[in-house]
Amino acid sequence: MAAFDLDEQEQISELKAWWTQYGKLITTLAVAAALASVGWQGYQYYRNKQGAEAGALYFVVQQAAQRGDAQKAREAAGQVIEKYSGTVYAEMAALTSAGAQMAAGDAKNAKLQLEWVLDKGSDPALKDLARLRLASLLLDDGAYDEALKRLETAPGAALKARFEDLRGDVLAAAGKFPEARSAYQAAIDALAADQAEGGDSLREIVRVKQQALEG
Repeated sequence: MAAFDLDEQEQISELKAWWTQYGKLITTLAVAAALASVGWQGYQYYRNKQGAEAGALYFVVQQAAQRGDAQKAREAAGQVIEKYSGTVYAEMAALTSAGAQMAAGDAKNAKLQLEWVLDKGSDPALKDLARLRLASLLLDDGAYDEALKRLETAPGAALKARFEDLRGDVLAAAGKFPEARSAYQAAIDALAADQAEGGDSLREIVRVKQQALEG
């Protein structure tokens, strides 16, 4: 029994020595892990809260745009951009508001919001859409070279046909008819490959524009 007690005392002594050597490190690691877990949960809560608030403001932008209230759409979009610029809702709000400004004939504010998407946005598809709309406004302004510059970078496949169609419009307006016909043909080819809904109607429109340039 005494031998057992001696063995037990030795084990206790070894455990104390081990804890003296490593206990502080283990405690530090345990605290760090707990803090990291709490921090991650807090970050997730913050992101979810940010997303919900940004989504609610984006809904205001949508509703205003549908009512044709360009000023309200612009103001609400400004709030989304100011408070939640790191969310995709900011890009969507800027695009939606830009559409409302265009419908109201306010090209200046539409351009500002489209430029914001191009400068600060991160979603490639939304940036492509902003480039397309901005190029359309530049075409209306007669800024053909600048419009073509916006259309230079190849977009995602979903917008390729519309980019080529608009490029054809810009080239035709600039009097570059052979290049315009080539751009229209590229749009027709992209529509044939895409086979998206509504593609047949757009293809016929592009074909008519192409044929009109053949004299």
